[in-house]
Amino acid sequence: MPKLKIAALQYVTSIVSTVAILVLAGEASAQSRTGPVLDIELGAAWQVRNDVQVPNDSNGTRFALDGVTGSGPFFAPRIQLSTTLAPRHELRLLAAPLGIKESGSLDKLVKFQGQTFAVGGVEAQYRFDSYRATWRYTFYENPDWIWKAGVTGKIRDAEITLRQGGVTATKSNIGFVPLLHLYGERRLDNRSRLTFEGDGLAGGPGRAFDLSARYVLDIDERVSVFAGLRLLDGGADSTSGYNFARFHYVTFGLQYGM
Repeated sequence: MPKLKIAALQYVTSIVSTVAILVLAGEASAQSRTGPVLDIELGAAWQVRNDVQVPNDSNGTRFALDGVTGSGPFFAPRIQLSTTLAPRHELRLLAAPLGIKESGSLDKLVKFQGQTFAVGGVEAQYRFDSYRATWRYTFYENPDWIWKAGVTGKIRDAEITLRQGGVTATKSNIGFVPLLHLYGERRLDNRSRLTFEGDGLAGGPGRAFDLSARYVLDIDERVSVFAGLRLLDGGADSTSGYNFARFHYVTFGLQYGM
């Protein structure tokens, strides 16, 4: 089993153990956090789809990158900071790196970024790093529910590389993507809640969606732990290249109110 997959599985085991210890040791009462909140998420991501063609014409071959790298799991951490700007107004900053580097095999001749790769062994690298800033507004709140909506500005830093023998080809792209944002929270009791959070937009040549659901448990007035699921899906279809990918995550982590 590749070292990256072993590390991802070991990480999941260690996080589950840590969450269990904190839950057993915690004696928390839920309190409203009005200051900044640091959110650290550690995810194991499975690749469901990753189709690539560069360029997106007869000079490029469409192939399944996930057929080369495998489905995972892959280690996928992210860090987020949220802070109140004014009553009902909030700022969220997010860094979400995602990287895969695996060796596999091509089942057909592939033309990619001006190079030709033969059937057989190849090394593939996929990187999709996301940096976002979100403004959101609390438009509904009662003792059971909180709903927030806003807009997100996303910087996408992406790269795909193939290597075979002495042949290497890389397609990289950095761009800005505007997204809509929605957050929902269902309070279960004074210590726990279910949350939904999503950035997304579709139209024109592509789409981008990042959706998560979590169970959150307060350990004390500052620290909470969570476990959840995440869906990351999107891509673009343009003359310079075609790439659509989808990842399913299992996530664990903690929130710290500062």
